[in-house]
Amino acid sequence: MVNVRMQGGVRAGKMNSGACAGNSDGARGALGKIRRTHARKLAILALAMLTAGCAAGPDFRRPAEPEVAAYTATPPAPWTASAPTRFGEAQRLIVGVPAEAAWWRNLKSPRLDALIEAALGASPSLAAAQATLRQAQEIHSARAGSTLYPQVDAGLGAQRQRLSPSALGQGGEAREFSLYNAGLDVRYNLDLAGGNRRALEALAARADHRRHELEAARLTLAGNIATAAITRARLAAQLETTAAILRGQEEQVHLARERLRLGQAAPDEVLALQTQAERTRAGLPALHKQMQQTEHLLAVLAGRAPGAGGVPAFILADFALPAELPVVVPSELVRRRPDIQAAEALLHAANAEYGVAVARLYPQIDLSASLGSQALSSGALFGSGSAVWSLLGQLTQPLFNPGLPAEKRAALAAFDAAAANYQGVVLEALRNVADALRAVENDAQTLAARARADKAAQGSLRAAGQQHVLGAASYAQLLIAQQQALETRLGLAEAQAQRLADSVALYQAMGAGTGDEQAVSMR
Repeated sequence: MVNVRMQGGVRAGKMNSGACAGNSDGARGALGKIRRTHARKLAILALAMLTAGCAAGPDFRRPAEPEVAAYTATPPAPWTASAPTRFGEAQRLIVGVPAEAAWWRNLKSPRLDALIEAALGASPSLAAAQATLRQAQEIHSARAGSTLYPQVDAGLGAQRQRLSPSALGQGGEAREFSLYNAGLDVRYNLDLAGGNRRALEALAARADHRRHELEAARLTLAGNIATAAITRARLAAQLETTAAILRGQEEQVHLARERLRLGQAAPDEVLALQTQAERTRAGLPALHKQMQQTEHLLAVLAGRAPGAGGVPAFILADFALPAELPVVVPSELVRRRPDIQAAEALLHAANAEYGVAVARLYPQIDLSASLGSQALSSGALFGSGSAVWSLLGQLTQPLFNPGLPAEKRAALAAFDAAAANYQGVVLEALRNVADALRAVENDAQTLAARARADKAAQGSLRAAGQQHVLGAASYAQLLIAQQQALETRLGLAEAQAQRLADSVALYQAMGAGTGDEQAVSMR
């Protein structure tokens, strides 16, 4: 490093004990002229540097929008399949219309709405994301305050000294005295190469990254609560149906035992029916465990302890299937998905940090000035004390520092990594939407098939009931038909819940509820 001082430490002012008394008026005029000349030269130099200054490195440009116009190789049908059962309505895909902020209200569940609104205000994960955002914003403000404006410090000091004339080759006794100092120091970096501006740009981009992460956390929290509520409703339906199946199987075992007692059945028949009943019974604790764990998850997502209670007992009847599902085009998706926006913010930060590394290769100009007073007593410090001032300009240009080019190359590699990460996030988002669209399409067809199977099973049960009344079928045959109908109902409940979950997944994949509209909704 080589240091070139644009101005030496020029100091002038009153000297202690009237030392300036012998100076002539001409000398004072000459000194004032020198001061004005130095100050004028430095001001001209500073103005020239500020005028010529520019930010090092390339300006950030937003990545190009995806070239694809569709999410899937073949476009999905504008309407899904329908079925004459709960949640069997045909859903319409509306292209080009973004979803509203509180998208979960389309499920028509007031209890779900209340739970999500409470969770948005009480979730620890959201509180952590909000605090992290505030931290990033304050770091940017702190850096801006220390680089955009001059730094001014005030100082006040006192010291006791002993001066021996013999140290100067003079005679006499040593003297002790006190020296008081007061002054102001001003420092400013001209930021000729724009390194400070690029650093602020990087910090602002990282604050944007935290803001988009907060939006993603809100979207994820709402989606997880809605999915968990639907899962709880599905498990409740399956528990109810499984319990009904077990009651029918236990009744079959009872009849088989009576027939065995009367000599009309073999022991193997009783054992087979008993085995089937116990298998069904063994499945109940697993369903209870899943439902209880889901309730615990709902409590924690809402910011509550699992033992505190207060989690609604969701059932499928609490929900309604959204009639319309919004689908934004890929070019709009990259502007709405918070994870894509967060990746873009990191790319912006990497671009600005590359500019910072480039700026270190260029000259740095620092200006400083001080104005103060010295006196032998505190009372004279702000009165008859000696005025002392200085003005300094310093130019620093790296001449030999192999580390700086390496830092530049490292910053460029970080930018390349951020660019690749952005591309990966975009591709993953496109896949996410494609999967959700196909799930909405195919699971609607699955529900239609399940509904047809349920209709057939119910018809078979009615026929078995009529035959039993007429004496053409035994009560055991009626119980078997009832069991088959209930087992079909199990699959139907799963397919119904899946349609609701698919709608939630598509809302999340589209980045619903993000941006300024969401900020207003979340207060």
